[in-house]
Amino acid sequence: MTKLRRILCYGDSNTHGSAPAKSWFDSQRFDETARWTGVLAEALGKGFRIIEEGLPGRTTTLDDPIEGASRNGLTYLKPCIDTHRPLDAIVLMLGTNDLKTRFSLTSEDIARGLVALIELILSGKSGPGGSDPHILVIAPAPIEEVGFLGEIFSGGRIKSGQLAGKYKDVASHFGAEYLNAAQFISVSPVDGIHLEVQQHAVLGKAVADKLLTMFGAGTVL
Repeated sequence: MTKLRRILCYGDSNTHGSAPAKSWFDSQRFDETARWTGVLAEALGKGFRIIEEGLPGRTTTLDDPIEGASRNGLTYLKPCIDTHRPLDAIVLMLGTNDLKTRFSLTSEDIARGLVALIELILSGKSGPGGSDPHILVIAPAPIEEVGFLGEIFSGGRIKSGQLAGKYKDVASHFGAEYLNAAQFISVSPVDGIHLEVQQHAVLGKAVADKLLTMFGAGTVL
């Protein structure tokens, strides 16, 4: 029997598949097959099970004073892992919402949030047979301060561009794999945060290639 590899994709609205929007009242979600996680599942094929855990507004470690404590990625990560274990790999793509002006964080602070997430993962032995799961850190694409979200993320553009290098250092420290989303995609000019459907397709294939390499299974054609 072929081993089914279970992959948890843990992220925010760009893992959820939220479409670029012009206002709070313009919220849409891309179809399952169009989201990067759906593209990933299609590219990897039957030997993999992709578990989507994307929540709009999710931060690395912060309770949101407006959107609520449920947006704290660290608080929810353990019950999420325990729900879906065993996991062969956990893909983390968080940090964008930490850039909101109301949190007043530096890029270094956000990277420390990533450290906390990885430390929690490694403490749980949630891989097959009580092993550590593979970890893939994705540095999110830098934001643009445009549209109705521009004021909320004021000052975040420069800091977002600093995350890739810091995330790479964190991943290296823990022996995790790393992918810089900005090498493949960019955010929508509509709201400066979310990805257009074409960007989801590109990201999904890039993540598939990375995971196949991690598992020694080649690349996506």
